[in-house]
This record gives sequence, C-alpha cells and structure tokens, in this order.
Amino acid sequence: MTFPLASISEFFQSGASGLLLEGGIFMWPILIMLVVALAVIIERYRSLRMLDDDPSELREEVLEMLSEDRVEEALERCDSAQGPVPAILANGLRKYLVLRRLNYDPAQLENQVIKSMENYGVHIVAALEKHLPILATVASVAPMLGFLGTVQGMVVAFGDIEANVGQQNIVQAAASGIRIALLTTCFGLIVGIPAYLAFNYFTGIINSFVLQVESSAAELIEVVTLRLTLQQEDS
Repeated sequence: MTFPLASISEFFQSGASGLLLEGGIFMWPILIMLVVALAVIIERYRSLRMLDDDPSELREEVLEMLSEDRVEEALERCDSAQGPVPAILANGLRKYLVLRRLNYDPAQLENQVIKSMENYGVHIVAALEKHLPILATVASVAPMLGFLGTVQGMVVAFGDIEANVGQQNIVQAAASGIRIALLTTCFGLIVGIPAYLAFNYFTGIINSFVLQVESSAAELIEVVTLRLTLQQEDS
C-alpha cells in the first residue's frame, strides 16, 4: 500500500507536526527536551513507587525486637522487607550486631551506628534524586528557548514589515510572522510547566521519605542507647 506524496505533505503541514515546522529551528531542541522530560518522569515514577509503602508497622516491629535484644530477628525482618527504610534500618542493625560481637566500647559503638546509617542514607537519597536535575533544567530552559525563538521570529517579522512598507497592509505583513514567532513560546511553556510540576512532585516525595528515615534512625538510636545503658548497668 502506497501513500500519495501530496497526502504525506499535507500530514506534515497539519496538526502538531505542522506547527513544529512553522515554529522554526528553536522548536526542535524544545521537542528533544520534551522527549527527555517524559523519559525521566516515567523512570522516576516507576522508581519512587517503592516509597508508597508505609514503613511504620515494620519500624514498630523492629524496635520492639531490638528492645527485647532480638537483634538478629530484627535484622532478618528488615532484610525480608523491600524499600529504602528497611534497608537503612538493616544497615544500622547489622553495624550494631557486628560491633557488639567485637566488644566495642558503647560510646564508640553508638557513634559508629549513627555514622553508618547517615552515610547509607546519603547514598539512598542520591539514588532517589537521580535524573531530577534534568527535569529542573528542562523546566527552566524550555520556556527560555521558547522566548528566544519568539524574539528571533519577531526580528524576522519586523524585517518583513520594513521590507514591505507601502506595498501591503502592515498588520497583514506582521500577523503571520508574529503568529509563528509565538508558537515557540507556547511549546516552550507546554514542555516547561509539566517538567516543573513533576520536579516538585518528586522532590516532595523524596523529602517525605527523608523525614521518615530520620525519624526511624532516631528511634533506632534511642533503643540502641537504652540497650547499651542497660548492659553497662548489668556489668
């Protein structure tokens, strides 16, 4: 089955593809940014879905086990769960278990557990924020490219007006050029606004997760400190 060349030409001159061609050279980098932003949004959405699970029940179970000195069971419970919060708790419990077996000084043990969880948390947050700077760049650069295309189009439009002074109506001479010039601003905002909203949405999810991690780490350290204090009193 073949398509007439006239039909193909009409397809590219109509709809969104036609507007892209009319918008000029600045429409293409905006289109590339649109594709990149969509890819990042899909990838980050799929990656951050693991944060939807509420870790409060797991956290209560782990703290209860730890308060009863069932450290190995608490570690196994964290290892069996999925998500960043169980991973950070497991990291702290594993460090605590190893150092306790090595008979570390209680003060040093507590500091080492805190440091280990903080370092691990930094790596997880960095992984969650992966590619978000790309969204921030698209959100700011796409509208700027649109404005730049509009300015370039206005320069061309006024050049056409100057060249056709006295030959035709100035409004008619400028209308077509100004319309084409404004297309880049429109497309730039169409790309930039969703990228900005997606960036803020993902940032909010990550900030909420960071608060959960800090709360979980603080509660774990409190229980560890209590256990160490009790051990010192018994000895």
